[in-house]
Amino acid sequence: METSKLKRELSTRQLTMISLGSAIGTGLFLGSGLAIQTAGPSVLVSYAIGAFIVLLLMGCLAEMTVAHPTSGSFGTIAERYVHPLAGFLVRYSYWVANVLAIGVEVSAIAIYMRYWFPDVNGFVWVAVFGGLLIYVNARHVHTFGTTEYWLSFIKVTAIILFIVLGAATLFGQPGSPIESITTGDEGFFAFGFYGMWVTIFISLFSFLGTELVAVTAGEAKDPDRAVPKALRATVFRLTFFYLITIGIMLMLIPWQQAGIDQSPFVLVMQQFDVPGAAGILNFVILIAALSAMNAQLYASTRMMYSLAEACDAPRIFKKVSASGIPMPALLVSTGGIILAALLQVFMETSYPFLMGISMFGAIFTWFMVFVSHLFFRKKWTGRKLPVRMIGYPFLPLLGAGLLLSLMITTWFTDFNILLKFGIPWLVGLTVIYLVRERFRKAKDQSDDIEQAN
Repeated sequence: METSKLKRELSTRQLTMISLGSAIGTGLFLGSGLAIQTAGPSVLVSYAIGAFIVLLLMGCLAEMTVAHPTSGSFGTIAERYVHPLAGFLVRYSYWVANVLAIGVEVSAIAIYMRYWFPDVNGFVWVAVFGGLLIYVNARHVHTFGTTEYWLSFIKVTAIILFIVLGAATLFGQPGSPIESITTGDEGFFAFGFYGMWVTIFISLFSFLGTELVAVTAGEAKDPDRAVPKALRATVFRLTFFYLITIGIMLMLIPWQQAGIDQSPFVLVMQQFDVPGAAGILNFVILIAALSAMNAQLYASTRMMYSLAEACDAPRIFKKVSASGIPMPALLVSTGGIILAALLQVFMETSYPFLMGISMFGAIFTWFMVFVSHLFFRKKWTGRKLPVRMIGYPFLPLLGAGLLLSLMITTWFTDFNILLKFGIPWLVGLTVIYLVRERFRKAKDQSDDIEQAN
C-alpha cells in the first residue's frame, strides 16, 4: 500500500453506464409505485419537472467538473469556491448517504434471493454479495467499470424490452390508451397540485446517482470530452426511460392499483402473459440492486479518499494500492454495509423512512452544486472551458430554489425524516468542524512559538 494517485482508465461509455446504473434501481422498480400512488396520472408532470432540475444540475456540474476533474468533485469545488466548511459538509453528507444507500440495497438483495431460496438466512446473501462487490471494487478500477457497464446493460435492456412489450400491448387495445390517463373520476391531477409537487421529491430519488459521473471524473481517460458527453447522455436517457416506462404503466393498469406493496412492473408483467415473468422480473430487480450498490460503494470510497486528501479525514484513507484503489477508504465505507443491514433487520421501518434517510445527503449535495456554481463562475480565471452552463445566474438560482422548496415541503409529508435527520446532522458536523479548526489554530500557534524560541 502506498500513497499515490488514482488511475485515469474509465471510458465515456463506462462513465455513462455507471451513472445510469446508479440511477436505475429501486427508485424505478419500486419507487415508481409510490410516486403513482401519491400523484395519480400527474406523476408524469412530476417526473418531467424532476428531470428538468437534474438537467440544470448536470449543466452546472459539467462546467465545474471539466475545470476540476477530481474524485472529490463537488466536495472539492465547494471547499475551493464557497468555504472549507461547505466542502466538509458536502463530502461527509454525500459519503454517509451512499453508505446508508448501500445498506438499503444489500438488505433488499437478501429479500430478492428468498424468491429462489426461501429457507436460506438473509445474512448469507448479505455476506456473499457484499463480499463479491467488495472484491470487484478492490480490484483494478477498470474491473469496476467493466462490471458496472454490464450490470447496467442488463437493466437498460430489460427496460427497453418492457417498453417494446408495453407498446405492442397498447396497440392491440381498442380506443385511445391516453384516455385512461387524462380521463376518469379523479382526473389527471387526481390529488391536485400538492400531490404533483410532493411527487417531484419522489422523482428526484429515482434520479439520484446521475451526479456519480462527476465523482468518476478523477479516473476518466479524457475528462474534457468524456464527462460532459456522459452527463448529457445520462440525463436524456433517464428522462426517456422514466417518462415512457411510467406512461406505459399508467395506460396498462389502473393507477389506483399502484403502490409500494408490489412493484407496478409485476402488475404490468402479469398482463404480458410471459412464462416465468415473475422470476425474470425478480432477476432484473436483483441486478438493479447489485448495480446500484456497486456504484454507491465506489462513490463512498472516492468521497472518503477525497476527505483524506483535504485533511478532513485520517491520512490513512488517502493511501492507494499499486493498482490505483484507495483500499482503507474502501474498507471503512464497507463497514456501513453491515451496520445498515443490521438496522434494517432490527428496526421496523417504512419505505418513506428509508428513502428520506438516504436522500438527505444527496439532495443537500445537489443544492450545494447550484450554490457552488454561483461562486465558481465569479471566481474562475483559468482556461476557456469546453462547456458552459447557460442562463447564469438565473437557471442555477432556479435549480437551488426548487430544491430548497422541495426540502422544506418534506416537513409536511411522510418524508419529514429528511429534515429531522438532516438538520441535526449538519449542525453536528458544523460543531465538529469548528472545534477541530480551533484545535488546529491552537496547535499552529504553539508550533510557531516553539520555532520562535
